[in-house]
Amino acid sequence: MKRVLFICSQNKLRSPTAEQVFARWDNLEVSSAGTNNDAVNPLDGEQIEWADIIFVMEKVHRNKVQQKYKKFLLGKRLICLDIPDDYEFMDPELVKILQARVPRYLP
Repeated sequence: MKRVLFICSQNKLRSPTAEQVFARWDNLEVSSAGTNNDAVNPLDGEQIEWADIIFVMEKVHRNKVQQKYKKFLLGKRLICLDIPDDYEFMDPELVKILQARVPRYLP
């Protein structure tokens, strides 16, 4: 069972959508968080430690995670999906993009 963490800024639109989409996969345990302090579920070191694979939506998220949680990232895969903040929660186009990009990194 792989533990997958999805990260965006506010944890309101992109990362919760990804969590919902991949929660149905049998071989995955999924969660989501946001890099901003006022995120619905603010990212912390425990979440980074928990995850086997970490997906961020944009390069700015990757940079924040690498700077703030460097000591927790050893041995982790940190992947940027390059998905801009242009989508609503469960937007069909966002779901389509996630389904096209994420599986290539999963077992």
